[in-house]
Amino acid sequence: MKRLKQHVIWGQRGSFILAATGSAVGLGNIWKFPYITGENGGGAFVLMYLCCILLIGMPIMMAEILMGRRARANPILATAELCEAAKVSKGWTIIGWMGALAGLVILSFYTVIAGWTLEYLSGALQGQFDGLTGESSQALFDGLLANTDQMLQWHTLFTAMTVVILALGVSRGLESSVRFMMPMLFVLLLVLLGYAMMEGEFVTSLRFMFSFNPQDLSWEAALIAMGHSFFTLSLGMGAIMAYGAYMPSNQSVGHTVMMVALLDALVALVAGVAIFAFVFATPGISAGSGPGLMFVTLPVAFGNMSAGLVVGSVFFVMVMLAAWTSTISLLEPGVAYLNERFGLHRVLASLLLGMIAWTMGLGSIWSFNDWAEKPFLWGKTWFDSMDFIATNIMLPLGGVLIALFVGWKLRDEHLLHELKYESSWLLRWWRPVLRYISPVAVLIVLINGIFPVLRGVFVE
Repeated sequence: MKRLKQHVIWGQRGSFILAATGSAVGLGNIWKFPYITGENGGGAFVLMYLCCILLIGMPIMMAEILMGRRARANPILATAELCEAAKVSKGWTIIGWMGALAGLVILSFYTVIAGWTLEYLSGALQGQFDGLTGESSQALFDGLLANTDQMLQWHTLFTAMTVVILALGVSRGLESSVRFMMPMLFVLLLVLLGYAMMEGEFVTSLRFMFSFNPQDLSWEAALIAMGHSFFTLSLGMGAIMAYGAYMPSNQSVGHTVMMVALLDALVALVAGVAIFAFVFATPGISAGSGPGLMFVTLPVAFGNMSAGLVVGSVFFVMVMLAAWTSTISLLEPGVAYLNERFGLHRVLASLLLGMIAWTMGLGSIWSFNDWAEKPFLWGKTWFDSMDFIATNIMLPLGGVLIALFVGWKLRDEHLLHELKYESSWLLRWWRPVLRYISPVAVLIVLINGIFPVLRGVFVE
């Protein structure tokens, strides 16, 4: 494929770390990882998860970055050019196409959920959480889900926020935004942690999160750790490859990946400690996970603490930033492709893809009300179908193909230039793990994700 535009390089070395961490740190870090840690062995689960990061997440992330930086192109053109250089089948270009498409699909429903954070930020600022009970908080959330116009309003706003950042360009938009938003996120997280230490059940939260309980480890816990170690780093959706294309050539890929993985885990763990300190300090509510934790349980906790208006507002600003840095990474691969391949201005490319994602998102909005009883695929709503296709099929399949392509198809001469700043021990470890361990582990995640649905289809 011929490209009409050339890539720029980020002006500062830390930009990739902030951008990749922003892509990785999302809603799952806040509403999922802390709870699965506490329920699956605490400190023992964290150790198992870190092992999975070393054997699954980091090797594939290095591979994605190397592909993007080697080709200096978006994921679609990068895979095409690398296939040509390695003289292998062009069928491998499915890696780039599937990643960009998966990002667009995820964006379509992610902006719907991210829009809820704007609604709850507005509610926190107006003091709507004061005196909430579990029942009234659930009613508040149910009311939002039933209100199509309200969800459409926030979905539209969050999509527009994403489009504006990417339309401004790589340097003025993407790089500048992550260099502001990520430090702000870290500061807000530390503020929440500090308040949790002073006013929350901090010690109880630490016990829940980090008590070393190896007896709670199981094959199911291992599958959870394997899956989260892959999904948490935004692998398989083209974002890391797209960001890798902007990464300076003299920056160590291995050390950068270690920093991103460390920051991602730290944000999730610190957020979990703060969140559960608030939850355990509030009578009548219990720890949980998912949207219910963020949009039902926590508002009750905020509404029953002395500085609830401020703490609740800080929390939802932090969540909004985490979601925002994720949505821009989901749209970037497609925008970069249209810009480089066809010369389409980033403003038009961002608007076009933003409109497509916005339109697809309407189905997700209606899945919570008008279409709640209308199955789309495999008995699932539109929202659940899009989620299943992207996260259970496309992302892990893309991860397997990336590991196989870089591990087996790219020859050493294609990678040596990009690896010249790496430590010798890292080079000895990375390629064998990428070839033999990472693809098998992600394949297990893929099979585990689709097997229950396939079994249900065949049984019926």
